[in-house]
Amino acid sequence: MPAPARRIRLIGAFRRAGEGGRSRRAPASPSGAVMFAIKAEIHDPHASTFAFEAQKTMYAGKRIAAGDTVFLFASENEGGRGLVARGVVVSARAVAKKPGVVRQTPRVSILVRGDAIAKRRLGRNELKRFSDWNDGRPETELNFKFYRQATNKIVGISAQAAAFLRTFF
Repeated sequence: MPAPARRIRLIGAFRRAGEGGRSRRAPASPSGAVMFAIKAEIHDPHASTFAFEAQKTMYAGKRIAAGDTVFLFASENEGGRGLVARGVVVSARAVAKKPGVVRQTPRVSILVRGDAIAKRRLGRNELKRFSDWNDGRPETELNFKFYRQATNKIVGISAQAAAFLRTFF
């Protein structure tokens, strides 16, 4: 019996420290802005707006909202090359779950206004060597969230990962 009580205390400690649990928003940057990244099929990285319909979400990605910054990765599974642009979410709406399906990944549809094009390459090849999941590096966080499970998705990212991604613009 002592083991379950210890586990509950540890989970509570992570929630207080902001390292886990179910917070209302994804991690914020030092300025207070919430940051996200999306890996999806992107045909034209120079487009002024990007529409993503019914995208899967993981790692607090379902909390994306209008005004949030999002880094756009063109999915290598769809012929893309990784990080291509940065933008601001213009609108976001949750997609209703299908009735009768017990386990469903939350999905959202977003419209993003592009505001910068990546100047350097950052994709699976550049991130795959960062695989020590406990090293705390922003490259490892991105590799883990995007490429450990290769599906396209929207994810919440840490302030450190956002700062790292900003260096590509």
